[in-house]
Amino acid sequence: LGAEFLSCLIFRRLSAVKDLSAVVTGLVFGLLLPPDLPLWQAAAGSAGAVIVFKQFFGGIGRNLLNPAAAAKLVMLLVFAETMSQYRLPMDDVMTKEIPILTGGGTYWDLFLGNTAGTIGEVCAGGALLGGIFLCLIGVISPAAPFAYLLSLGVCTFLAGNDPVWHLLAGGTVFGAFFLATDYTTAPLTGFGKFLFGLGCGVLTFCVRRFTEFPETVCSAVIVMNLFTPLINKCTRTKPFGAEKVKKPESL
Repeated sequence: LGAEFLSCLIFRRLSAVKDLSAVVTGLVFGLLLPPDLPLWQAAAGSAGAVIVFKQFFGGIGRNLLNPAAAAKLVMLLVFAETMSQYRLPMDDVMTKEIPILTGGGTYWDLFLGNTAGTIGEVCAGGALLGGIFLCLIGVISPAAPFAYLLSLGVCTFLAGNDPVWHLLAGGTVFGAFFLATDYTTAPLTGFGKFLFGLGCGVLTFCVRRFTEFPETVCSAVIVMNLFTPLINKCTRTKPFGAEKVKKPESL
């Protein structure tokens, strides 16, 4: 909120502070971080998410990239050491081994959160319940999450991998419900949201299958954010009975 206020003061957008969208960005960004990350690094990353990836683009409704996901990728480069340190819940032993890289963890461990990882990704069950709740009360559309999980499951199954493990590990559920459904950076139409989710699932599979980069979900969402304007253009609907406005002839 402090970063939002200062940036709006500089850019003369004080009215934008009232929407409290920075709170949502901060909460989502916090859930993308390891639990033992130094607080000053978390604060710096949160401020960067709001200032660089939101206000520099013109403020709420105009940013092209998901601020939380984009800031997470930058944090992996700037604070590589602390951003790659995790530990099991109720355990003081630090580790760099997370299930998405090592293939460890049972289905039940991944569902309940008894694994190492970022705060939001470890408990797939909690993210799933929260996402379903948001769909039921109409805050988000289920189109993108459904397509995301479906395409990732199908790709991993066709590749001979374990689709259930891929869906539960690596923050897939959290990304599907809380990153791919962002109002500003996701498509506007229902079919566009579905296509966006399909692309996220396929890209997540490709990053996991052909690279060793640890952050697969945020990478997929950010790439698909770049295609959002094109998806909006290709899937926008024409009002029933509307006539195309003719351009005036030039003199």
